[in-house]
Amino acid sequence: MRSGVSLIKIVGFVGLNLMVGALLVIVLADVSSLAQSAGVVVLEDFRAKDEDGFPKGWKAQRSESQAKQAYTVQSEQETVFLSAKSADQRVYKRIAWNPKVTPIVAWRWRLKTAPVEADLIAAVFISLDTDLMVLPVATKYVWSGTRSKGTTTEGGIFSASEIVIRAGAQPIGQWVEERVNAYEDFKRIHQHEPADQAWGISILGGPGVEVDFGLIAVSSP
Repeated sequence: MRSGVSLIKIVGFVGLNLMVGALLVIVLADVSSLAQSAGVVVLEDFRAKDEDGFPKGWKAQRSESQAKQAYTVQSEQETVFLSAKSADQRVYKRIAWNPKVTPIVAWRWRLKTAPVEADLIAAVFISLDTDLMVLPVATKYVWSGTRSKGTTTEGGIFSASEIVIRAGAQPIGQWVEERVNAYEDFKRIHQHEPADQAWGISILGGPGVEVDFGLIAVSSP
C-alpha cells in the first residue's frame, strides 16, 4: 500500500518537473524572441505629451500654436498615435541614431479622410545629415493620392527630395506599415555618405487631410 502511494508521489513529482520544464522552454523561447528584436530602436511612440496633447520633444516648423491645433496625441484602447488634421506645416523631432548600423526606418500611418484628388496625404521626413548652412538634409517619403508609387522628385536648397512610397487614397481607416532603407536612399539621391549620426525626423499631414501616425522605429537590415 505504501509503495503504491510512493509511486503516485513519484509520478506526480515527475509530472510536475515535466510541466516546469515545458514552462521553462516557453520562457526561453520568449527571451530568444526578445533578443531577436533587440536591434530595434524606437524613435517615437507618442506616449509622452504636454498639457495641450502635443507630443513632447517635438517642435513646429513655423507656428507652435497652429501646430498644437493640428497635431494631437490620441489613443484607442492600447494604441497611442499622433493625429494630424488639416495640417499646414510639419513638426519635427531632433533625435540621433547611426544610420549605417540601423538603416531601416519603419512606421505606421492611417488615413481617415482626404479631399478628392488630394496629392499630399502625408509624409515622413528622415534627415540623416546637414548641409553647409547646418540645415537638415532630408528624404521625404510621401503618401500621394495622385502620383504613382516610386515617383522621385529631386529636392532643392530648401526642399527635400521626395519618394512616393504609397499611392492612392486607400485604405481608409486601416493602419498600414512602411519600411524604407533610409541609408541606401540617401546615398543614391545625394551621392555621398550621410553623417555618422542622423539629425532627426519630421512628419506632415496633407491639407484638408485627417491622418494618424503611429510608432516610428529604426532597425538593422
